[in-house]
Amino acid sequence: MAYYQTEYRYRRYKKHSRRKKWIILAVVLAAIVGIFLFFHKNVAGMLYSLSEATVRVAATESVNDAVSQTLTWNNIDYSKLVTVTRGEDDRVLSLEANAQSVNLLARQTVTLSMANLSAACEEGVKVPIGVFTGIEFLAGFGPDVTFKIIPVGSVSCDFRSSFVSAGLNQTLHSIYMDVTATVSVVMPSRTQEISVPTQVLICESVVVGEIPDAYLNGDIFG
Repeated sequence: MAYYQTEYRYRRYKKHSRRKKWIILAVVLAAIVGIFLFFHKNVAGMLYSLSEATVRVAATESVNDAVSQTLTWNNIDYSKLVTVTRGEDDRVLSLEANAQSVNLLARQTVTLSMANLSAACEEGVKVPIGVFTGIEFLAGFGPDVTFKIIPVGSVSCDFRSSFVSAGLNQTLHSIYMDVTATVSVVMPSRTQEISVPTQVLICESVVVGEIPDAYLNGDIFG
C-alpha cells in the first residue's frame, strides 16, 4: 500500500514539474515576443529617425564640400559651361552646354563626394542608450551606442537649368547640379538604405536678348 502511494505521489510530482516547465517556457517566449514587438514598434522608429537625420547631414555636407572644391579647382563660371551663339542682330540663336566641362565637373564631384562621405561615415551614428527604452523624454540620456554606416552604390550627378524673366528682353539663366548619395545604415532590426538628394546652384547669368522658345521650354542639358 505504501508503495502505491509513493508511486502515485511521484507521478503527480513529475506531472506537476513538467507542467511547471511548460508554463515557464511559455512565459519566457511571451516575454521575448513582447520585447521584440515593443522594440520594433517604439525603439526601431526612434533609431531610424536619429540615424536618418545624422546621415542626411553628413551626406549633404559631403556633397556641398565636394561641389565647392571642384568649382574652385576648375574656376567654373557661366561662360565655361554654356556657349551663347548670337546672330548679326545680336539675337540669341542658340545656347549649348560645354560637354567636356560638364562631364569633368560631374566626374570630380562624384569622386570627391564619395571620398568625403566615406570619411564622414567612419564615425558611424552615435545614439544615446536611452533610446532603447522607447520613451521619448529618455532618448537623450545615457552613454552613446555607435551604429555602423556603410556608403553603398554610387553618387549620381545630373545637371539642369532654368530660365526666369529678369526684365525687358532679359532672362536669368541658372544652372544647377543635382547630386544624390545613397547610404546604408546597419541597425539591430534591419539595414536601412537612405537616399539623400542635394541641389546646388552652380552659376547663373543674365542673358540679354530674346531666347528661342525651344530653350525656354526645355533644358540645354537634356
